[in-house]
Amino acid sequence: MTATADLYDEHGEALASLPLQLRDFGGVRAFSGPVRTIRCHEDNGLVKAVTQTPGEGAVLVVDGGGSLRSALMGDLIAAAAVENGWAGAIIHGAIRDSVAVGGLALGVKALGTNPRKSSKTGAGVVDEPVEIGGVIFRPGATVYADEDGVLVER
Repeated sequence: MTATADLYDEHGEALASLPLQLRDFGGVRAFSGPVRTIRCHEDNGLVKAVTQTPGEGAVLVVDGGGSLRSALMGDLIAAAAVENGWAGAIIHGAIRDSVAVGGLALGVKALGTNPRKSSKTGAGVVDEPVEIGGVIFRPGATVYADEDGVLVER
């Protein structure tokens, strides 16, 4: 994959750059693919359900509102994402089981960690545009992520 810095140099303002300082947790540090989205708040029911469907190389962008009160992804959900062909996940929230997630062939970026489980009612929406840090992630747009950050097609 081409480095995000080189992609930005080549495409400039055709790409939006996420200004948040997300941490890398997955075993894959550079990943890209078409965006799939979930908007949820302290409830990972939809994250679990969507990662159990064929990912076909997509990147799941989860807008958890920036909450660090509970984790939206753990090792079991991340393992399901690997098994179902997802390229990665970008989570505006927390994950748990970070050591186990680090051993998986999945890109995972998140704000931080919290061992607390989230609720699992399935509240939220799937595959609608989400705005994180002033950047809009539209389903189907290509997202690029590496150690330098996250870029997405405008």
